[in-house]
Amino acid sequence: MATRALYVIGNRQCQLYMHLQRIEAFNFRNLSDALEFGPGLNVIYGQNAQGKTAWMEAVYLLATTKSFRTNHPKDAIKHGEKEAILRGTVVRGNLTKDLQMLITATTKQSFVNGKREAAVRYLGNLDAVAFTADELDVVRGAPEARRRFVDRGLVGTLPSYLGTLAEYNRVLKQKNALLREASEADDLSKYVPLLEAWNDQLVALGTEIHQARVAYVAKLQAHLNPQLFQHEQIAIRYKSSLAGKGDLNDYAALMRERMAVRLKNEMSLGYALVGPHRDDLEIEFDGYETGKFGSSGQQRSALLLLDLAQLSVYYAASEEYPLFLIDDIDAELDQQRIGLLLDYLEGKAQTLVSTSKSSIAERYRQRARTIHVVAGKAVNHDIQASSEPETEASDSQLTEPTTQPVTTPALAENLTKGDKLDWLQPKDETAPTVLNDEDKYRAPF
Repeated sequence: MATRALYVIGNRQCQLYMHLQRIEAFNFRNLSDALEFGPGLNVIYGQNAQGKTAWMEAVYLLATTKSFRTNHPKDAIKHGEKEAILRGTVVRGNLTKDLQMLITATTKQSFVNGKREAAVRYLGNLDAVAFTADELDVVRGAPEARRRFVDRGLVGTLPSYLGTLAEYNRVLKQKNALLREASEADDLSKYVPLLEAWNDQLVALGTEIHQARVAYVAKLQAHLNPQLFQHEQIAIRYKSSLAGKGDLNDYAALMRERMAVRLKNEMSLGYALVGPHRDDLEIEFDGYETGKFGSSGQQRSALLLLDLAQLSVYYAASEEYPLFLIDDIDAELDQQRIGLLLDYLEGKAQTLVSTSKSSIAERYRQRARTIHVVAGKAVNHDIQASSEPETEASDSQLTEPTTQPVTTPALAENLTKGDKLDWLQPKDETAPTVLNDEDKYRAPF
């Protein structure tokens, strides 16, 4: 295990593993600059439409390969450009890594220390949990949002789950294509053996997913801390779509049985009706469904408590906290909740918050690094909280060997002396643009 670095944050001495020191952006929305972060609380402030949320999105995308604002990579590329690049420097214990994302209109390519990596090996180098307005769909939106919430948390604590989930989605897509074909055919009998072959794979993969999700939700429930914000009792439960249909303890047998029962319906409708892709997560306050009956404040509190539980589950598995991002904090939380939340996080996770109110930045200036953003650029970095590590052991800081960061001809043409992006240096061998077998494991959430 890596030696822990000690940091002084505010008046507290803290042990932190995961620290995003710096992020650089080029052609990402309105950003072409770099920000540097302290190990504790970081407050990004500025007027609306200046790029605060874009910086939060850049950090989250660098960590998870996904945006919390869009499902389409091209939406994040600056208008008129063909591609964008994000690059970050991450410190975990005594190890430093350079992470990079190359975003084109159709793909995202990930790199660690200049070497291209598939998502299954890239994820985990930097982890993040984000509290945003869009994430409220976890509480009041469709079941798909809650499944994604559980799956994201699972990948952080069980990286191999990503491969299982990606393979399940691939097989499900193949089965649905066959079902659509069957729904338009006159003779359905020839499709039965073909569907059974896909069903065999879905049963095996679906059982793994069901068991992993049930176990993870139980851990989330154990780490919920409702006393942090209110007196209501919050409870969550994984709700299988097969509940009440048979013995969930023998999930594989039950799933196979229900597939046989629903086969004709599936062929008639043209899509699969049985499996964990139809499951849900129940979230209740004092026995009432939060999405339907909870107030706006209760729904925000529920999501925040779930996010904090994810931090705790992650810490229990790895003895370190992921980054915690809170976009537009004053719009989503009242002053009391902001104070309680930031006090709770102090000494735990590196925290990035954005706000349009300079008063919030001023209030926390003595315990945070404050960054004023104008037109996508940082016009100042006020450093009050000490971010220099104190020596706990004699080991020197270790840095993995790095290669030249990746760029492409399209980006190289746009570089000027004023870009201040030293890491964007043309190299002799550009990264391959043809997707290989590894890329089928891109994160499916």
